[in-house]
Amino acid sequence: MIEEITFRDADIEDLPTIVAIYNSTIASRKVTADTEPVTIEERIPWFHAHNSSKRPLWVVEYQGEICGWVSFQSFYGRPAYDATAELSIYLHEKSRGKGIGKMVLQHAINACPLLHIQNLLGFIFAHNDASMHLFSSLHFEQWAYLPGVAELDGIKRDLVIMGKKLI
Repeated sequence: MIEEITFRDADIEDLPTIVAIYNSTIASRKVTADTEPVTIEERIPWFHAHNSSKRPLWVVEYQGEICGWVSFQSFYGRPAYDATAELSIYLHEKSRGKGIGKMVLQHAINACPLLHIQNLLGFIFAHNDASMHLFSSLHFEQWAYLPGVAELDGIKRDLVIMGKKLI
């Protein structure tokens, strides 16, 4: 299956699927700090903040269907941080645990020189073992540990910033 995965820039018509995949992760309380589903309308400005030459939003396809998405976002919004980007990877439930995440992360790393990204970041809840393992497997290191900065269902959660220098 993995060999047949493709990537393409997301179109606005993909937004309902992107939002559905994102919303499917909320209940686990392991992936996002959102506690309620987001709407397509709420995500339109986020969608338009991406651009294919610098901060892309890609859909991941298998057999012509979207099985996930990946986005690059600017870090901290100041020009001095322009060479640093935050990466988000979300996979459809059926696509998790099959090695697709590792392929997506490697594809993102490989694209960084063309995107002028020298530092890649992943913001991951410390209790999200799968994502921590994924990023560690491709030599990301813990660059920051923010204890108890999120509260999900009355439980304080720690945030880990995983980083990788690419140049």
